[in-house]
Amino acid sequence: MSLNPSPLYAAPDDWRAYSGVLSRRIFAFIVDYIIVALLCIPAAVVLFFVSILTLGLGFVLYPALFIIVAGLYFGWTLGGPYQDSPGMRAMGLTMVRVDGRRMDFLTAIVHLALFWILNSVLTPLILLVGIFTDRSRLVHDLLLGTVIARTA
Repeated sequence: MSLNPSPLYAAPDDWRAYSGVLSRRIFAFIVDYIIVALLCIPAAVVLFFVSILTLGLGFVLYPALFIIVAGLYFGWTLGGPYQDSPGMRAMGLTMVRVDGRRMDFLTAIVHLALFWILNSVLTPLILLVGIFTDRSRLVHDLLLGTVIARTA
């Protein structure tokens, strides 16, 4: 018996793993961004004291505070052992890579950045792509080779 340090986490082939994913994904998005907004409050307090210690240099980070908190939140949760954020877990979803490898921190950050960029360009149309693709994948999922599947 050998220990495989990188087991495969392949996307399921059963169509039931993808039914209702798009609507669950929307609700998971809302839950996650409420959590990110709440996490910005203590982060702003910490940044305030860091700014005092750095003689005002930390105040430069306030405009990017939401982006930093959201990046760390999604990087640690999607790149973590469960491969889902708390909002996704509440909706019974998980993110897996099509090639079977685990999600890592960098892939989660790139997934978030592509979502923000494509959402600013294709605003409501980004969700329409999920209606017409197999497994309800969105554009940034297709570009990164990821898929959202149901766990429950």
